[in-house]
Amino acid sequence: MRLWSRELWQLAGLAALGVGLGSLLGAWALGLAVGLGATLAIHLIRLRALYRWLTRTPRAEPPVAPGLWGELFDRLYRYQKAQHLIQNRLQARLERIQQSSEALRESVVMLDRHGDMQWWNSAATDMLGLVAGHDRGQHITNLLRDPRFVRYFAGCDYAEPLTLISPIDERCILEYQVTRYGDGERLLMARDITRLHRLEQMRRDFVANVSHELRTPLTVLAGYLETYGDLADTLPPRLGRGIGQMQAQASRMQNLVNDLLLLSRLEIDQGGEDHARLAPEALLERIAFDARALSGDRHVIEVEVEIERGEAGRAALLGSEAELQSAVSNLAFNAVRYTPEGSRIVLRWRSDASGGFIEVEDDGEGIDPMHIPRLTERFYRVDKSRSTASGGTGLGLAIVKHVLLRHDAHLEIDSHPGAGALFRCAFAPVRLRP
Repeated sequence: MRLWSRELWQLAGLAALGVGLGSLLGAWALGLAVGLGATLAIHLIRLRALYRWLTRTPRAEPPVAPGLWGELFDRLYRYQKAQHLIQNRLQARLERIQQSSEALRESVVMLDRHGDMQWWNSAATDMLGLVAGHDRGQHITNLLRDPRFVRYFAGCDYAEPLTLISPIDERCILEYQVTRYGDGERLLMARDITRLHRLEQMRRDFVANVSHELRTPLTVLAGYLETYGDLADTLPPRLGRGIGQMQAQASRMQNLVNDLLLLSRLEIDQGGEDHARLAPEALLERIAFDARALSGDRHVIEVEVEIERGEAGRAALLGSEAELQSAVSNLAFNAVRYTPEGSRIVLRWRSDASGGFIEVEDDGEGIDPMHIPRLTERFYRVDKSRSTASGGTGLGLAIVKHVLLRHDAHLEIDSHPGAGALFRCAFAPVRLRP
């Protein structure tokens, strides 16, 4: 404020001096004009010095000037130094980020909000075949043209990674993951999972081959045990009890082998050949009948079927009847095995604009939510002792998961201790038929 007052006093002083000199010559107006012109000339000289200083590269020390102009030069100089320091820090951070990205074995590609490639590391050059002088600014789908990647990228649902063959080497398997950041920008990462893919394939082949080889000796063993079981009355009591236990364990092993073979087929086979239009009502009625038969003498377990009677509820489902019956049967049979007497089990079908839903609900003991994320893992058991006694193989929910993946669906589980459990098979709208 003091500087502004000083400038105003200087302007008033020059104007008064001009008026005084003009009055001595008999032309006070001309004197006033000369005083104001001198003031304007001084400011124009300072403004020209400011312009030359700002446009000079590299910039030197600021011009020396008294009063308000000197303060303005000093403030601009300090602001420039602060901005230059911030720019240096940001540049250093950017260089460190780029250096760390260069050190990664995974490909890193930075995309703008439109999906155009802005920067990538050397791993992306080797893994995806990017060329610095040619591909910069190109849309990512101009490089990765696989329809599955195009749908994945355009769908904006990046919760799960996408596995595809490398665009430049058919022997290489890549896993793509997209992450959003900033103002709509995206970061594409790709990693080579060829070795993991081969190991997984070896595991699948091993399980399938071993399960297949076990099938024949188990069949022979079960046949002889059945023959000996028919003669149990003629055998000593201790031997008779042992044959009964062997029959139970052989049957359990056969169920385990059958589930392993089914799971291996679901993992290896792409499926889709036997998909047809099927009625969910008839499917659930057959499963409910089998579930009642499984409950045996436990007649107090009530198994019901509920079907929506509205227009949307009459929608049919497109899929493999054998696979869907296997998946929903696993859910229903688990409910029968792990639900105490006096419980009620409901098999439900409903559909709306968001898709179709097959639900298996019971009012039994429920499951602690801490176990829910791992329920679809192979051989994972909430209560090992109870699961073994029930005769389960530990593969039922894994089979359900893989069947649903082949039908554009997913499994939702809602349960709490003492509040029962709800298993929901959620199908995408494309799977519904009128």
